[in-house]
Amino acid sequence: MTHSTAHTGKLLFWSFTVALGGFLFGFDTAVISGAEQAIQRQWGLSDALLGAMVSSALVGTVIGAIFGGIPCDRYGRKTTLFWIGVLYLVSALGSALAPDIYTLMLFRFIGGLGVGASSVAAPVYISEIAPTSLRGRLTAMFQFNLVFGILCAYLSNYWVAGAGGDWRMMLGVEVLPALLFVILILFVPRSPRWLIARRGDREGARKVLAQIDPARADLALEEIERSHTETATTQASPQTAEWRDFLSGRYRWPIILAFLFAFFNQVSGINAVIYYAPRIFSMAGMEDSAALLSSAGVGLINLVFTLIGLALIDRLGRRLLMYVGSIGYIVSLVSLALVFQWEAFNGSLVPLLIFVFIASHAIGQGACIWVFIAEIFPNRVRGFGMSLGSGTHWVFAALVAFSFPAIAGSLGGAPIFGFFALMMVLQLLFVRYWMPETKGVSLEALEQQLSKR
Repeated sequence: MTHSTAHTGKLLFWSFTVALGGFLFGFDTAVISGAEQAIQRQWGLSDALLGAMVSSALVGTVIGAIFGGIPCDRYGRKTTLFWIGVLYLVSALGSALAPDIYTLMLFRFIGGLGVGASSVAAPVYISEIAPTSLRGRLTAMFQFNLVFGILCAYLSNYWVAGAGGDWRMMLGVEVLPALLFVILILFVPRSPRWLIARRGDREGARKVLAQIDPARADLALEEIERSHTETATTQASPQTAEWRDFLSGRYRWPIILAFLFAFFNQVSGINAVIYYAPRIFSMAGMEDSAALLSSAGVGLINLVFTLIGLALIDRLGRRLLMYVGSIGYIVSLVSLALVFQWEAFNGSLVPLLIFVFIASHAIGQGACIWVFIAEIFPNRVRGFGMSLGSGTHWVFAALVAFSFPAIAGSLGGAPIFGFFALMMVLQLLFVRYWMPETKGVSLEALEQQLSKR
C-alpha cells in the first residue's frame, strides 16, 4: 500500500500525538524511581508504606484501565485522550506540591488514572486509523514513546539530583509534556471506526479515511460498515455495546488471549525493575549515584530495543518477536536468581543481566502487547477488550510493585527473580501453542478468524 507524503505525514502526526500519551505513561511510571528513597527518608516511611505510596499510582492505573473503555467507547477516543492529558497535568502539579505522604498518594493516584486510561485509548485509536501494512509499527509508537518517557524520567532524575534539586522537582517536570499533550490532541480527528460503530456517521468516517488513504477510502468504509452490520445483528442492543454483551461468550477467545498476554507481561517482573531499578542496583552493592546512572542505562537499552522491535514487528510478525523475548527473559532471569543466591556481585554483572532482561522485554512483550491486544477485538467492543487487557496488566503491576520492597527486604533477590523466570517459561509455552499471528491481517478479517476459533 502506498501513501502520498502529505497523507503519510498526517497519519504520522496523529499517531505520534496520540502516542504522547505513552510518553506521559512511561515518564509517570518511572519518575518515582529516583524519588522514592528520598521520600522514604524525608517522612520516615516503613517499607510497607513506601510500597503503598509507589503502588497508589498503580491503584489509579487499574481503575483507569478497567473503566477507561467506557468513555473511550461512549464519548470517543479523542475526547477521552484530552481528559487523560488533564489528569496527567493535575497529577504532576499536585505531586510536586504535596505537603504530606497521603496528599502525594492522592495525586499519584490521579496520575495513575491517566496512565490506565491512556493504555486503553491510545493503542485503540492508533490501531483504528492505521492501514493494515503499517498498523504494527504505528501502534507500537505508543510503546516507543512509553520507553522514551521512561528514559527521559531516568535522565531527568539524574540531572535534577546532579543540579541539587529534590524529589519535588523530579515529579514536577512532568507538567511540561502533559501541557503539550493537552494542546496537540485538539488537532487529531475522531476515529473513523468509532464514528461508524457509535455515531453512524458515514460521511465523517469517510472524510477521515480519505485523509489516511484516498485510493482506499471507499473500500475501507465498505469493509468497516459490513463488519459493523454483521456484529450489530448479533447484539442485544444495536446502539450500545454493554459489558454483558462483551462477556456473553461471543468474545471468549480474544478475552483469554488478552488476559494471558497481559498477565505474562507483568509476571516477567518488568515493573519491579522499572520502579525499583536504583534499589535493585543498591542491593547488588552499588553506590546511589552509580545506581541512578545505571537506571538511565536501563532506559536507554529499553529505547534502543523498542526501536528494533518497532522496525521488525510488521516484517517478522508478533509471534517471532515474542519467541525471542521469552528466551531472553528466561536466560537473564535465571542468571539473576543465581547471582543473588550466590551473592556473586562484581560491580557489572547485575547491571549487565538487567540490561539483557530489559532488551528481551523491549523487543518482545514491550513491542507487541498494546499492538496485539488492540488488534484481536472487534471494532464494536475494542474499548472494552482493551480495558480488560490493560486492567489485567495493571492489577498484576500493582501487586508486583506493592510486594517487591517487602519481599526483597526479607528474602533477597534470588526467590523473586526465580519466580519471574518460571513464569516466562509458561509464557514461552503460551506463544508456542496459543498465540495467533496477526501480522498483515485487517482488523475485520481478524474478527472473522477469532470468532470462528
